[in-house]
Amino acid sequence: MEKYIMALDQGTTSSRTIIYDKSGNTISAAQKEFTQIFPREGWVEHDAMEIWATQMGTAQEALLNAGLTYQNIAAIGITNQRETTVVWDTNTGVPIYNAIVWQCRRTADYAVRLKPHEEMIRRNTGLLADPYFSGTKLAWILDNVEGAREKAEQGELLFGTIESWLIWKMTGGKVHVSDYSNACRTMLFDINTLSWNEELCKLLNIPMCMLPRPVECSAHYGDTIDELFGGAIAITGAAGDQQAALFGEACFNEGDVKSTFGTGNFLLFNTGDRTVPSENGLLTTIAWGLNGEITYALEGSVFVCGAAVQWLRDKLRFFDNATDSEKLALEAKDSGGVYVVPAFVGLGAPYWDPAARGAIFGITRGTSRKHIAIATLEAIAYQNEDLLSAMRADTGIKINRLKVDGGAALNNLLMQIQSNISNVEIVRYASIESTSLGAAYLAGLAVGYYDSLDDIVASKEIAETFKPAVSDEERETKMEGWHRAVKATMHFHS
Repeated sequence: MEKYIMALDQGTTSSRTIIYDKSGNTISAAQKEFTQIFPREGWVEHDAMEIWATQMGTAQEALLNAGLTYQNIAAIGITNQRETTVVWDTNTGVPIYNAIVWQCRRTADYAVRLKPHEEMIRRNTGLLADPYFSGTKLAWILDNVEGAREKAEQGELLFGTIESWLIWKMTGGKVHVSDYSNACRTMLFDINTLSWNEELCKLLNIPMCMLPRPVECSAHYGDTIDELFGGAIAITGAAGDQQAALFGEACFNEGDVKSTFGTGNFLLFNTGDRTVPSENGLLTTIAWGLNGEITYALEGSVFVCGAAVQWLRDKLRFFDNATDSEKLALEAKDSGGVYVVPAFVGLGAPYWDPAARGAIFGITRGTSRKHIAIATLEAIAYQNEDLLSAMRADTGIKINRLKVDGGAALNNLLMQIQSNISNVEIVRYASIESTSLGAAYLAGLAVGYYDSLDDIVASKEIAETFKPAVSDEERETKMEGWHRAVKATMHFHS
């Protein structure tokens, strides 16, 4: 009987299931969006029961569409939106409050109170004291939901990020675990000892009995209950979305780098078996745990990537489809000296200026839509280069190759601009679905579906490469102009 891997891709706006064969080809897929809840300005929530229902619904649909049964699935791998926080009752299996989403800023005051402890937090977790991470969200639920703290201390409540919640539900409440790549995003997990940090839990007043058991990203966690698919399927892989993308891009060696060109842009740099503290505004994180070994990474994030192209489409009405951005930009030989700084929600790494807002510089009477279009694509590349520069500075490693995925990675002009600006070879694989593929690879390794990492590398097919085609002088001039534009933007809003 032909066997496949089922990847559950639980994202911020939708739940997807993709069934893959050994070569990474999609056999079947299903997707369903779910409700975005905004109770107040800056607050973002999801209904964890709706996430559960949509994720299982797409899994069953993907099987049905392909004419498969549970017997055709060798294993299930999970990848998920990170930092999103769920607290549920162990007796009823029902969350006591909506899931608080990674984007939610309600715990900004908690993070401010943690600032005096930031050096300790960074030393243990690799993270900043920020409401982005799960710890302050969990503390908020315990402090604000009536009776929650008492029930938690009595061992009647459990905490988990989304993969933890799904595994608990799929195993009928038998398994409460969190893989290392998700656990390390909670601001409660020591990335050096691979255990929950008692000092941090005390700091946020979180009962440690709520916390899941930390596990590797590729291991047999448990089996699904028969009621879900008609029979048991082993759950053997889990990783947060960006780490899963790093694995899906086969960035297995120290110095390998991937960039996910999505709504925002996430750059991860494999630092091997060592943690690298950043002096340039990056995060130190666990990439994955595999075969008793931990691989670490540096992570940098750009808030606005593909969203800048959406802005040209939706707000400035430059074109009807985002894919037309390449066609319009190609009409211009260059940007005509125009610089776009897409700081719509502030600037991320390495600037970390939440007050900054977008700006356009260098406009003349000759400036047209095509100049602004190519300047916007260049801005995406400049921001990515800022992260690559920070990674070079932190590691001392020269970066010669960048693997890319995400929707905007299909823009050939953008990829060529990125290659020119960063002086690196850009590699784009045939499949840009790296996140779900990473989950499938991790699950497959645990059950022998893949024999080794070499087996995975052999299955990867390069679709396109882009090589630098500008002089060092031109590259430096463009980056100097970009840094002047960023500095002016920050100064204007300071």
